[in-house]
Amino acid sequence: MKTLLCNGKIYLERERFTEALLMENGIITKIGESEELRNLLNSDDTVIDCQGKTVIPGLNDSHMHLLSLGESLETVRLQNSKSIDEIVERCRKFIAENPEISKNGVFAMGWNQDLFEGEKRIPNRFDVDRISTEIPVILRRVCGHLMVGNSKAIEMLGIDGNSPQFEGGTFEIGEDGYPNGVFTENACKKLRGVLKEYSLEDRKRMLIKAMDYAMSVGLTSVQSNDVGAVLLGDKKESLKMFREVFQNHSPKIRYHHQLTFLTVEDFKYWIEKGIFKGYGSEWETFGQLKIFKDGSLGARTALMEDEYQDDRGNFGEETHSDETTYEFCKLAEENDIQMLTHVIGDRAINKVVNAYKKVTQGNGNPQRHSLVHCQITTKEMLEDIAKNNIPVLYQPIFLDYDMHIVKSRCGEEKSSTSYAFRTLGELGGKISYGSDAPVENCNPFPNIYCAVTRKDLKGNPEGSFYGNECVDIYTAIDCYTLGSAYSQFMENKKGRVKEGFLADLVVLDRDIFTIDPNEIKDIQVSMTIVGGEVVFKR
Repeated sequence: MKTLLCNGKIYLERERFTEALLMENGIITKIGESEELRNLLNSDDTVIDCQGKTVIPGLNDSHMHLLSLGESLETVRLQNSKSIDEIVERCRKFIAENPEISKNGVFAMGWNQDLFEGEKRIPNRFDVDRISTEIPVILRRVCGHLMVGNSKAIEMLGIDGNSPQFEGGTFEIGEDGYPNGVFTENACKKLRGVLKEYSLEDRKRMLIKAMDYAMSVGLTSVQSNDVGAVLLGDKKESLKMFREVFQNHSPKIRYHHQLTFLTVEDFKYWIEKGIFKGYGSEWETFGQLKIFKDGSLGARTALMEDEYQDDRGNFGEETHSDETTYEFCKLAEENDIQMLTHVIGDRAINKVVNAYKKVTQGNGNPQRHSLVHCQITTKEMLEDIAKNNIPVLYQPIFLDYDMHIVKSRCGEEKSSTSYAFRTLGELGGKISYGSDAPVENCNPFPNIYCAVTRKDLKGNPEGSFYGNECVDIYTAIDCYTLGSAYSQFMENKKGRVKEGFLADLVVLDRDIFTIDPNEIKDIQVSMTIVGGEVVFKR
């Protein structure tokens, strides 16, 4: 059976549109005018009338954490908390209303001390003890690179003031000589480990719930870092769970794995086991090895060349040493595996770019080893990234918050050359867009809005934050579609409305190409189509 999508404004490429297309067996088979294609239908074929609405290729989030998003939909949401008192109250209310879920502990996420009204300090164990001292309670900062635990969680972790620092992470000691509850980077994983792990059945439910939400905002593909990052247990069992979901639960979006290995030895073991070979389907594919080089700007753990302007003596934290980073890169290059490295500070970016250059030896980076986030940069760094064909997975939505702190953290000069979406593109860099959900909402339209306007979601500043880095709407959509497809070696299969490409499409409630750019963030999805099937309709 064929399906005709007609009477639409269908985006093909910059300033080129068509009116209709035919889909069959999950593929776009023909593009043309509505009446022309209607003549190719049989009596039992389907017609979808767009009634003049705009249609774009299915949106592809190039970096997120879908399972963590699913988890966030079932636990305390601390986004936009205005104070520590509000965090305490939200968590107390959740525990009172969900005693069975909370009986073994609470993990809440999304707070940001810079958004507090009044005192803008990081919570500590004394604050979290106000929620409970009977069960472990852990509060994750929005960035995921800092967590705060209560006294019960610290007790269960079994540390004291004389304990050694965790490799690639720290915990702070209070004035009483006992941990004050603040943990960063790899130490966060240790703290999180005191809570009872969700069962794989729980994870299935969360995954399906997250997929339902993702398709409702126009995502047809996600590239997600879950195995080894959110699922910390046995990788074989974790991947089995994904396979069961995609084989038995009628998947509605396409899923591309970004796998994390904490040690080179673990990575080598799974290469020898063949985990990267012969795995996948039309719906679930394997992608990059994902590692971390540093932390976040908000937590002041991003690795910087210069000390933080508002925290003298602090240059950030290094999650993996240069030696370990190089060993990961070398092993990936030798086994034809793509690398993806979390880098936010300029020093972290420089170190990883140098590691990539060392292992690729000027061969053009055929494995497309990539950088995710890549926030604090200079013009020279961007030129080096573009010259060496290193793709960058950007999150423009980060500007909503970061534009308000980057100058205080990094100074005016470096702020002016950071989050440089337009400059890198003009230099020939390969760019894709994503959300890092649940760090930010995975809704693509606020993300596109930030790329186009360089304003926060409240419409500030009146002009734009370094407006010379604004991109036009065609560039933003292409980064979210074709650019994201490139990052997973699928640019010849999806990311465009084109004959022979996957029939993954999004119908919008207004014309994203002609509306006031300030309205882009408010766009809603009228219909999401994946593989030629309508999977969401408003």
